[in-house]
Amino acid sequence: MTSSPKSRARAERAVSAADARLPALDSGRELLRKAFPDHWSFLLGEIALYSFVVLLLTGTFLAFFFHPDMAHRPYAGPYAPLRGTLVSEAYASTMRISFEVRGGLLIRQIHHWGALIFVASLGCHLLRVFLTGAFRRPREVNWVIGVTMFGLALLEGYCGYSLPDDLLSGMGVRIAEGIMLSLPVVGSYLAFLVFGGEFPGEEIVSRFYLAHVLLLPGLLVALITAHLLLVVYLKHTQWPGPGRTNRNVVGKPLWPAYAAKSLGLFFAVFGVLAVLAATVQINPVWEYGPYRPDLASLDAQPDWYVGFLEGALRLMPGFETDLAGHTLAWTTFLTGVVLPVALFAVLYAYPFFERRLTGDSQERHLCERPRNHPTRTALGAGGVAGYAVLLLAGGQDVLAHVFHTSLEGLVWVFRVAFFVVPVLAYLATKRLCLGLQATDRRRLAEGEGSGEAVRTAAGGYAEERLPLPAEAAYALLVRDVPVPTGRTPAAAGHHRRGLLRRRPLRLRVRDALSAWYFGQRVDLPADEERRRRIEEILAPPTHPAPPRARVLPPRSPGRQVWHAVRWLLRGRGR
Repeated sequence: MTSSPKSRARAERAVSAADARLPALDSGRELLRKAFPDHWSFLLGEIALYSFVVLLLTGTFLAFFFHPDMAHRPYAGPYAPLRGTLVSEAYASTMRISFEVRGGLLIRQIHHWGALIFVASLGCHLLRVFLTGAFRRPREVNWVIGVTMFGLALLEGYCGYSLPDDLLSGMGVRIAEGIMLSLPVVGSYLAFLVFGGEFPGEEIVSRFYLAHVLLLPGLLVALITAHLLLVVYLKHTQWPGPGRTNRNVVGKPLWPAYAAKSLGLFFAVFGVLAVLAATVQINPVWEYGPYRPDLASLDAQPDWYVGFLEGALRLMPGFETDLAGHTLAWTTFLTGVVLPVALFAVLYAYPFFERRLTGDSQERHLCERPRNHPTRTALGAGGVAGYAVLLLAGGQDVLAHVFHTSLEGLVWVFRVAFFVVPVLAYLATKRLCLGLQATDRRRLAEGEGSGEAVRTAAGGYAEERLPLPAEAAYALLVRDVPVPTGRTPAAAGHHRRGLLRRRPLRLRVRDALSAWYFGQRVDLPADEERRRRIEEILAPPTHPAPPRARVLPPRSPGRQVWHAVRWLLRGRGR
């Protein structure tokens, strides 16, 4: 069946009219031609995105059956051990979803596993960006958006974890109330406001529900949209390779190649979550029972993403002070308030800290191999090691029971490990990175082993070595290692003229930190031609950009996101 010329003309006029009001054709063509590099590490962010989509789908299903009400009544459902027990409506509706709604338990477990995978993949994505230097200019704003999404994801997971009003989640809510109370002066007022009265109150579940299904998902959707817009607008980072420079992007077009691959990843993520939910039980609220303020449970650990706070609370020695009639509970305040605030403050500030040490304000679009920045990689390893210690400390009672050891002894072991293990991880990782750099130098200078032995002139035998392939040599040689600020030609001139000691203290401190951060490295063998070629590859974009495509300074994230939206609608590329 073919359409008539009149209907085709009518359709063309409709499309033209729509495009005149919303230029979808130009922007759509530009977007579909956008190149996206292909590497497995770039899939971590997509796994987080698709886990979030699964969370939205399963959460919508669960919202039809969950009742965020703390009114108590005897349980009369099919689970016999709890019949007659006084439970809240929130707990009863969770039990109803698990035992009476067709497919409810499967969807509930997909939702819970999806939350764990979402936070885990988001954290791994942030770690990948950190280790590869993908946060450098012009992507500082996207780094800030990513850290904010990570914090909101933790809060979103905690709110959802607390909704069933079971004994395990209720203990977590009790800890949150203790953290609020530890705030000087305003703590008691804040806790009274949040809980709507004395703990546990009658409002906390409904307020958590409102935040979990409306406020936090809305903020996450907005931030994810801004993040993706900036990824398209600023172009994706890529690993060094033949034909890839700091001024282009080599990859597959969004349509159809990348879209097909991305769609397959979505179904893979959904399938893995479904298999996990069908085979591995998680959060069996019927075993925990309803929450009662006068009860507590052993062998109770929260989800892993807040386990480090649980471990810090267990390791911190108990002490408090009385000041002007106010009690300062340092144990809870330092571990529940100061520790997470300091963690996120460091994450937010890091790109600007490193840029200050390098003095570099150029655009960087090539990813860096973690071994080429040993100090940064070592700091990341130390942070992960410290987190692992706190996470294990959150399960110290289980470890003591399983290994038949003293609980107090484990506490002291973890206290010492919290200070020692990150330092050892830092030193070992830095030495490993320098050793890998030395290996790269040997491969470039001597080539790779062929697996065949040849007889030497002295009568012995040695492995025959072949020249390194051009593509492998390219990946090793193209690296952007900043020179410490105190060793630049300008600083050398100041030193010769005796002006170095007269510099302000802040600049001398910056030079010392820069020397510690970038001073240790292994130089790779490269002739003058290779060095010139590497400089060309690493050179930042020099073409003049139109005003609306110019990268804005990171101090105006709202304006940068707005310009990205305008760029996408206008269909103009960089």
